[in-house]
Amino acid sequence: MLVAGGGFTAGAVADGPSIPKSRTAVTILPAGQANPSIANGVAFAKNVALYNSSGIGPSGLNTAAPAGTPERYIDTAIFPGGVLPQGVTVTEAQAINNLRRIGENLSAMGLTFKDVVTMRVFLDAPPGAARADYAGWNRAYRQYFANTNVLTGATINVPLGTAPAAPPFFVNPTRVSRSTLEVASLAVEGWLIEIEVDAVYPR
Repeated sequence: MLVAGGGFTAGAVADGPSIPKSRTAVTILPAGQANPSIANGVAFAKNVALYNSSGIGPSGLNTAAPAGTPERYIDTAIFPGGVLPQGVTVTEAQAINNLRRIGENLSAMGLTFKDVVTMRVFLDAPPGAARADYAGWNRAYRQYFANTNVLTGATINVPLGTAPAAPPFFVNPTRVSRSTLEVASLAVEGWLIEIEVDAVYPR
C-alpha cells in the first residue's frame, strides 16, 4: 500500500483491492503506473467523516473584461491583466481560478487538496468551439493534483499551456476518483467550468 494524502489515513493501492480499516479511505490506483492522472476509485470504511462541497465555479477576478464573458473569470493573480501566455486556453485559466477557490473552500473547513478523494467536473465549450476543452482542464488539474511519481515520490513538472513543463503550483501526490462531463451551459454566464469535491477529514 502506498500511503498518500491526509484524510483518515487516505491511502493508495497500486497492486490490487484492499478492504479499508475503520476510519480510513483507500484510493485504488491503476497497477504498475508511475504517473496516473486519476484513481480507479476509492473505498470507504465506516466512521469516515466526509466533506462534500457544493458546485464551485471561478471568481470574476478580471474586472477589465466584460461581465458574462469567459475572460471575466481569468485569475489576474496568476495572469496579470487577464493576459494569457501563448498556448494557455481560457478553460485552463478558469480551471486554475476555480481550483484556487476550491482550495480556499477546503481550507475554511480545515482541509487541503491532499484530503480530496473524489471530484465531479462540469465543462462547457468555449464560444465558437465544437466541444469542451478537456486538454486545458487536465493541464490545470495537474497543477494541483497527481503531480508526483507514485513509485519514487519525485515531483513531476507540469506545462502551463504550451510552455515548457515547470514545477506545479501545489505539489500533491493525490489521485482522485474523478468524472468529467460536458454540459450545454452552466449557471453563471461566462463560466466554462464548475467543480464539486469530496474530501476526507483527518483523524
